[in-house]
Amino acid sequence: MSFQMQSFETVFENDDYIVVNKPSGLLTMPGRGSAAGEKNLLALLTRALKRPMYVVHRLDKDASGLILFAKTEAAHKYFSGLFERTSLGVRAAGGDAAAKKPGGIEKKYLAAVHGLITAGGEVNKPIRQYGSGRMGVGFGGKDSVTKYAVLEHYKRATLLEVELISGRRHQIRVHLYHIGHPVIGDRLYGDPAEQALYPRLMLHSYSMKFAGMQGEKRAFRADPPEDFLGVLPCL
Repeated sequence: MSFQMQSFETVFENDDYIVVNKPSGLLTMPGRGSAAGEKNLLALLTRALKRPMYVVHRLDKDASGLILFAKTEAAHKYFSGLFERTSLGVRAAGGDAAAKKPGGIEKKYLAAVHGLITAGGEVNKPIRQYGSGRMGVGFGGKDSVTKYAVLEHYKRATLLEVELISGRRHQIRVHLYHIGHPVIGDRLYGDPAEQALYPRLMLHSYSMKFAGMQGEKRAFRADPPEDFLGVLPCL
């Protein structure tokens, strides 16, 4: 049963790991560009659970949704391996999403983007970091594959279900920007003045599936929050 714990919702917890539903605007952990003393999920968890916590993957500050933290070194090694296995499978297959190595973590997102996308598709473009710190599609980058399906059309926008086949920093935002449909509210990869009109980044991690440490199948879901749903009728 889920419960509220200091700015985030705990979706599942056992002795090895915890899955939480992060709100938009909360850092996963301190990093480059974050203000000194800025509240972050890692610190909140460490304080609430009174134990060291281990970051397995990250969720952008302005995105919301499911994120997993390990409680032990063994769990950190196991789940980091699952994420690495997902990306390695794509790399070994030359970026072929259909050949993704089994046994990784399946993550799906909801993304509201500018413009009308008529059908689902796939973006298979390498992603690299540039001198400005921004990520972008470019030669010499890491193999990156993003699949998307159309869920709903609005007057000037499209709601997508997005699946990460690999896991690069800002991958969804970079790939959708690359095809001319930036995520609504994205002030880094969209037009800053236009995106400032929206209260949040319209990206939400709503589904996560994987095999647990004992081989058990796990599936978690987090419905989009009110600050996400409230924007949709205005698009």
